[in-house]
Amino acid sequence: MPKINVYLPDDLADNVKEIGLPVSAICQRALEQSVKRVSAIRAVGDFDQADPTAGLTSFTQRAKDALKFAITSARDRHAAEVGTRDLLLGLLTEGGNLALHVLRSMDVDPPAVLRDVRQLSSEPADESASKFSPTAANALELTVVEALTLGHNYVGCEHLLLGLIAEPDGAAGELLRGLGVETRQVRHVVSGALAGYVHLQANEGGVAAAMGMALKPLLDRLDRLEEKTGLK
Repeated sequence: MPKINVYLPDDLADNVKEIGLPVSAICQRALEQSVKRVSAIRAVGDFDQADPTAGLTSFTQRAKDALKFAITSARDRHAAEVGTRDLLLGLLTEGGNLALHVLRSMDVDPPAVLRDVRQLSSEPADESASKFSPTAANALELTVVEALTLGHNYVGCEHLLLGLIAEPDGAAGELLRGLGVETRQVRHVVSGALAGYVHLQANEGGVAAAMGMALKPLLDRLDRLEEKTGLK
């Protein structure tokens, strides 16, 4: 069996050794999840079927809807491939996801971004998109990596936002980074927002409709914390 070396920071390595965590088993489990999710993305190949996202079982319904909107966007502009611009347009068009709350918390207006995306130049074409472009495929794989990095057992629109920002060559990432939307800050806000949302669910139940109002004070507190700790 081939061996894969895993390097840990000294303090983490000491803690792992002290507690006696089974590093090999944990890494194997994480890699199994990663391989399964990335393989599911690479298997999405027939955009003409009733639900091209059916195999993406770890994706939330909102994330699946965003991908469907992306496919429709690419086909509406008669592109041969679904690009990162289409993924971002799908994310924005879905309209009710956490990624949009994150953007607003960073003083980025989703409708304005949507207008910017629609104004991006596009090569003339007369085709019907049948696959993801290399940059879009890479962004989707990074989306899965971001979900795993945050320790989440699902893939949502907030992870898609992170994947688009992390992808270095796509038009969507370039646009977002130009607006000041950076990976580290988005991760921080997503983690804090989800923590607040889980707390509300545990104490109130059925609070999805109140999520927007609940996020504002939480995000304000995160901003103040970032200023004090120098994260901004």
